[in-house]
Amino acid sequence: MDLTAIALQGLDQAQVQLEAAATGIASAAALSPDAATADTVNLSVEVVALLSAKNQFSVNLATLKIADETQKTAVDLLV
Repeated sequence: MDLTAIALQGLDQAQVQLEAAATGIASAAALSPDAATADTVNLSVEVVALLSAKNQFSVNLATLKIADETQKTAVDLLV
């Protein structure tokens, strides 16, 4: 199991989620004022998706740091 690969895959997934949420927010902003009330729930869903993507980025970056530290420790033990 390669922690670095897992973390990078998680970062890619977070980026996809972030881009999808940003696209949803941008498309909602382009709607007419009459349709704004119908899409209020969609905006809240998109904001939750943005926060989720932020949390995914944080967790995967922490995983990358741990993988790096683990790899450095393994190299130090071998030397």
